[in-house]
Amino acid sequence: MTTKRQVFYSFHYKPDSWRVSQVRNIGVVEGNKPAPDNDWETITSAGDDAIKKWINEQMKYRSCTIVLIGNKTANRKWINYEIIKSWNAGMGVAGIYIHGLKNSQGYITEKGANPFDSITFKNGKKMSEVVKCYNPTGNNSKERYDWISKYISAIADEAVEIRK
Repeated sequence: MTTKRQVFYSFHYKPDSWRVSQVRNIGVVEGNKPAPDNDWETITSAGDDAIKKWINEQMKYRSCTIVLIGNKTANRKWINYEIIKSWNAGMGVAGIYIHGLKNSQGYITEKGANPFDSITFKNGKKMSEVVKCYNPTGNNSKERYDWISKYISAIADEAVEIRK
């Protein structure tokens, strides 16, 4: 029997929370619970230190961060913070594009930029040269969801192996 990998999901809250909930409901990896809208507003209104504290608490006991990439995820302050914190903590890091999943209104969106392109190591190498991003295949939202469902566990496992 295999155990579920403990994963931290990083994502742009407002536009992608519906798509992220679909991924979270797959259930093959154990993920952090998102803060409800009113809790998130309370956290963010308390300032940067409160946001960092909340993120740090959510990352505890996680072995991998999966960035769920929508069309406006790349180069956001808190996404970058989560990616860098995960990497510096020795966690596995990977990205999965979710633009092809339907939102609450039934729409998909255009593919966003790779969030690992905007982060560089001290040696000048882009993080995207090390961290893998996956673009689910399929002709529609259901097929892309099925792809994520099939591969998300292996993606998390591979991300952790890359860090060893």
